[in-house]
Formats: sequence, structure tokens, C-alpha cells
Amino acid sequence: MKIGLYFGTFNPIHVGHMIIANHMAEHSDLSQIWMVVTPHNPHKQKNTLLDDYQRLHLVNLATDDYPKIKPSDIEFKLPQPNYTVNTLAHLKDKFAQHEFCLIMGEDNLNSLYKWKNYEYILENHDIYVYPRISEEVENLDLKNHTRIHKIDAPILEISSTFIRESIKNKKNIRPLLPEKVWEYVDHNNFYRK
Repeated sequence: MKIGLYFGTFNPIHVGHMIIANHMAEHSDLSQIWMVVTPHNPHKQKNTLLDDYQRLHLVNLATDDYPKIKPSDIEFKLPQPNYTVNTLAHLKDKFAQHEFCLIMGEDNLNSLYKWKNYEYILENHDIYVYPRISEEVENLDLKNHTRIHKIDAPILEISSTFIRESIKNKKNIRPLLPEKVWEYVDHNNFYRK
């Protein structure tokens, strides 16, 4: 099975994440999308994150009605901070029968050269790239690489940071979250402080 790995802190998961994941599940050759909840992105401050298991629960709530989209806590069991190359090696050992690919926005593709062992990732894994506003791929070697697949997905500019700030400032962001996610976030007063 060909599985697309959509990594994120999902702090919180929002409709933008779900639209991209569903688009990849329905309009590419990927059989499933795994939403990999990252406990600690090396490029983000850990103190801004909701508890790991709360974020995983939000992803469970968001993906519950999507049979091709699965939540994954695979990185919870790995040393932190998490590096994608280590996660891919672990998945290859644990699920040798599957082929794992990455899903990322053009903005992440531009900074791929900063990732640990990015050359190895490119040699061994396909990368499905969705568009972002005004984020042209600057590295032409990457743009034309045989492992890079640009997907004509919807362009969405919704950020978890914007959602957290809006909740803190008592703004109604309900349409930006899947309904079950909104209800859980609201009920638990997440991001209010």
C-alpha cells in the first residue's frame, strides 16, 4: 500500500489540514493518508503546544468519518526532537509491506535542504507537494526532481497560529475547525490563555 505521511503538530488540526489530506486521498495514487502527530517539531517551541495526547485526540475526532485518513502517534514512541528521516526508517522497519511518501506544502519544500539527511529522504521517498500562496520553489533541482510530485490541490491559507490567537482574543473561529474538534476545544477551554 502507498501511504502518504502528513506530518504536523496539528495544534489544533483545522479544516485546511483536512481539505489537503482528503484531496490527497481522493486525487492522487496514495491509498491512505496518515496524519502523523509530531510531539516536538525541532523548529517549533514545545511550550506553545497543547498536550501530545490532546492533539492526537483532536486528530482522531477530525478523521473519524474519513476511512482513507488515519491518525498516527508513531512519533510519540521515538526520541525527541523528532526528525523525519528517523521516523521514515522506523516505519520502514515496522511496516515493510508499505511504501511511505511525504506530503508537504511548497514552503516546506523550499527548506527541505535544511532537514536532517534530506538527500536520503529524496533518494528513497516520493514527496507530494501542495501549493501555497507566493511560495515558488526556489531550488530548481528540487522542483524538477523525479521524486517530487506537485499536486494541484486547493490553496488554503489557514494557520493553527491564527486559530490559537483568535481563540485567545475571543473571536469566533468555529468554521475553521471540524465540528467535533471545535466542540472539544471549546468544551475544554483550550487556547484561551
